[in-house]
Amino acid sequence: MFDQKLKVTYAIDTLDTSPEVKFFNLFHEVEDYLTEEVERRVQWAVNHSQTSISEEERQELQEIEYSLITIEEIKKVPLEFIFGQAS
Repeated sequence: MFDQKLKVTYAIDTLDTSPEVKFFNLFHEVEDYLTEEVERRVQWAVNHSQTSISEEERQELQEIEYSLITIEEIKKVPLEFIFGQAS
């Protein structure tokens, strides 16, 4: 009866006024997307760093990336459920 979606908001940084927003039907889709996207962004930072990145610094970059993500559960309720059947 209730339709449910997951809304993922992923900012570039803490001041991002236009973060990337995606919707998913299943949580494992969210996990797959975030695993790939966090790795992509961390790898970009590593590749473009002017100095060598240690494993500890890489983990810190991952923590920063995960802090830029919010996940919300969105429930859609049919209007018929709220207002009754339309005649």
